[in-house]
Parts: sequence; C-alpha cells; structure tokens
Amino acid sequence: MDLDAVTKHSTLHAKPNGLILQYGTAGFRANAEHLDHIMYRMGLLAVLRSKQTKSTIGVMVTASHNPEEDNGVKLIDPLGEMLAPSWEEHATCLANAEEQDLQRVLVGISESEAVDLQQDAFVVIGRDTRPSSEKFSQSVIDGVTVLGSQFHDYGLLTTPQLHYMVYCRNTSGQYGKATTEGYYQKLSKAFVALTKQVSCSGDEYRSLKVDCANGIGALKLKEMQHYFSQGLSVQLYNDGTKGKLNHLCGADFVKSHQKPPEGMEMKPNERCCSFDGDADRIVYYYRNEDGQFHLIDGDKIATLISSFLKELLLEIGENLNIGVVQTAYANGSSTRYLEEVMKVPVYCTKTGVKHLHHKAQEFDIGVYFEANGHGTALFSKAVEMKIKQLAKELEGDKGKAAKMLENVIDLFNQVADRRVISTTDAERQVVTPPGLQEMISDLVKKYKLSRAFVRPSGTEDVIRVYAEADSQENADSLAHEVSLAVFQLAGGIGERPTPSFC
Repeated sequence: MDLDAVTKHSTLHAKPNGLILQYGTAGFRANAEHLDHIMYRMGLLAVLRSKQTKSTIGVMVTASHNPEEDNGVKLIDPLGEMLAPSWEEHATCLANAEEQDLQRVLVGISESEAVDLQQDAFVVIGRDTRPSSEKFSQSVIDGVTVLGSQFHDYGLLTTPQLHYMVYCRNTSGQYGKATTEGYYQKLSKAFVALTKQVSCSGDEYRSLKVDCANGIGALKLKEMQHYFSQGLSVQLYNDGTKGKLNHLCGADFVKSHQKPPEGMEMKPNERCCSFDGDADRIVYYYRNEDGQFHLIDGDKIATLISSFLKELLLEIGENLNIGVVQTAYANGSSTRYLEEVMKVPVYCTKTGVKHLHHKAQEFDIGVYFEANGHGTALFSKAVEMKIKQLAKELEGDKGKAAKMLENVIDLFNQVADRRVISTTDAERQVVTPPGLQEMISDLVKKYKLSRAFVRPSGTEDVIRVYAEADSQENADSLAHEVSLAVFQLAGGIGERPTPSFC
C-alpha cells in the first residue's frame, strides 16, 4: 500500500476542516458540496474490503430520495447485501480522519481486519442521475486506483442493479449475467412467467402508470420496456425531461402526502406506482370509483405477498418456515392481520433494510418491506425451485388485506444534534433524553388504537415522529403533540412544530 501516493491524491480531495459525517442506514448523505473527500476515501475502503473478503465490492453514488442538491455513497458487500456493521464503523472513522491522520487510520483498518494487502481487489461502481454523481464516481475511482486495484464503472445504474451486479460477479455468473441486459432478461422472464398464471380482472392487456421521480428509474425502465412489452403497457411520468429529482414526485412524496405525484392524472382504478430517485423503493396506488386515493405501501405489499405464499404452501402441502419482518414504522393493523388472520409470525427490527434483510435470512421464506417501499421476499434454494414448479393462480378474495387502517402519519423535527435521542426495543422506546418516553406514553393513552414513537434520522439532524390512531384526525393530533414533546426535550431548532392539519 503506497501511503505516500494515498496522501498525495488525498490533497486533491481535501476534507473540509472540522466536518463530521456518519455512515448511516443508507451510507453517507449530505449536501454535495461536502462529499468529494468521502467519495475518494470510500474508494480506498472498498479496496480494503475487497482484499479482506477476496470478493468484488460495489460502490453506489446516490442519495436516493433526498433533494437533487444532495448526494451520497454506500458500499455493497459480496452477496449484494449492505456493508457489514463493523465496516460501517471503519467507514465513519476513515471519512472523519483529518488529512494528517489518514495514513494511520488506513493502516489501523488493515491491521484490525487482517487485510492481506497483496491480495487482488476488484470494485464495481454505479451512479444515479444527479448533476454531481459523475464527478463523484471519478473521485471513487481515484481512491480505487491509487491502491492499485482493478474496477469496472457501470455508469448510470439503479441501486438494485448494482446490488445485482455484485452478486452475479461473486457467484461466478450462477445468479445471472453481470450486465444490464442480464438484469433485464432475468427479471422480465420471471415477470412474464408469473403474470401468465394470473387473471387480470377483465382486461387481458395490463397497463401501468409509473412515476420515475425524475431519476435513474426512467432511463432504465425505458431500456427494459421491450423485454415485457407484450404483456404490459407502461406510461412514464416524471421521466427526467423536465422537473427536479424527487421534487413533488417519487415514492417518498406520494407516501408522505397521500396523493399522486405532480404531473400524473389518475382515472378510477388505474394502476399507478412510484419509484424513488435511485429506484430501490416502490409504492403502488389507485383511485376508487369515488375518486378516493388508496396507497399500497410496503406494509400492504408485504401482507399481500406473504398471504399469497402462505396460501400457496397450504395448497401444495408444504410445511415451511415463513416469517415477515417489519420495523416499528409498520402499520399496527397489518401486524395484527398477519398474526391473527394469516397466522404468519411477524418480527420487528431496527429501521434500515440491512436489519430486515439479516433477519429475513433466518427463514425458508422471509418477507420484508419497510412502509416506504424498500423490500423483497427471500427464498432458500429449495423453496425457490418448489415455487417455480408449483406456483399457480390462487382463487379467493385478496381484498381483505387492503382493509387495514390507513390512519398513520410520519413527520420530522429538526434538532441541533440528533444524537441526543437514543432508543431501544427496535427503536420503539426512547432511552434519552430523560422524560421523553414518559411524555410519549402519556400522550398515546389519550387516543384509541394508537401508538407513537420517535427516532433519530440516520442521515440528517432531524428526529422522525411516527403516530398511528383510530382516525386520521387523531393521528395528526397525536403526531403534533409528540412533535412538541421532542421540540421541548430534544433541543428543537427553528419554529415550533405546527399541526399538519392546519
């Protein structure tokens, strides 16, 4: 490891004095002006991780659902999963090291993880469509090449596509071809095979309106369309030709505001969905005959998938271990429906896909979705073969899963330092500051079928507030009261929270 070369190149990606950033649930995220040194150093770290695991490691340049002026970066581990927690700590340490300490920190990581510096390394890189992303990808490459590592720059990719590329490369192509064409072929083939077995409520030709959040999803869905064009007509909205990334559109906007994105007109019973900026979230929605908006978020998606799989297992007489993994943000009625009606066990983890994914791997079939639209279903190899052989259309009313309570609200409070709040019990109980959990518990008692919790954001100095109650009015009111408690006890800054229903 040529430490002098590392230091020399680091001066071209100098760290702003005193800047402290933390590798959160989705990597580093901040205003793009502050991130060039982070990109270079994550290139360095990816090489060390690749050498240690003797595997290809991925680096994705994106800030997902954040505004266009932000950016971020995260590392992808050998099997397409999130970076191991111990290496998240290394990432934070390396990112915050002052220039004079950079060599020492790199050597410390190498020694603590027993990295064989003579081992070859390979890093793959992807980026979203933000104006700053191409420059930042080059900064990552600078970090990779200064340590003598090989790399492949895929250029513009969705985040799921880069996860796929990493997994394919580390399984010697057994999972699929590590190309965009291989990705399109694998997913479209599965989609076409599945939809051939399912009735379509009277219209044989399916259509779908897709809000692409003015992000990378639009480019990639355009490329993918012809692979399934015979079975699905896709209309793209917010495709990046005008409008800003994630502005008044995208999965986060639709979920938070409970309304369609800007620029999309919805007729009754039209199928619609939204991606986020890097296309790793999806939520579905429609209007009924009365024009009422209905959101099918991650909770409902998980419920529908797990219900389908549970009934399929019963039909084929298989007794497999199936489980659903949620976070504290999951709608409580979805949890009750799964446990009490479908008899499917539900487990709760901390917020963040990496926590849900790890827990889901404990089952023959693990289903996890965050309410925001992050998620999937995991199958063991044996189960995957059975599903391919035996899957068929299930009759019966699936509409009962859509009758879950809609009355939830998700807000945030800006604070001076998010670290003032610490939590336990999968982030559902506050430990510090003293007295806040007691105030929240007292407020919850005022409303029927209610619960509320708060947690620090993983990416910015805000505290997220979740509230659920028997009506939207009560959920709004509870959220406001909890926000005031947070503002009072956790160092709120700016104006005091105002009711969302004003």
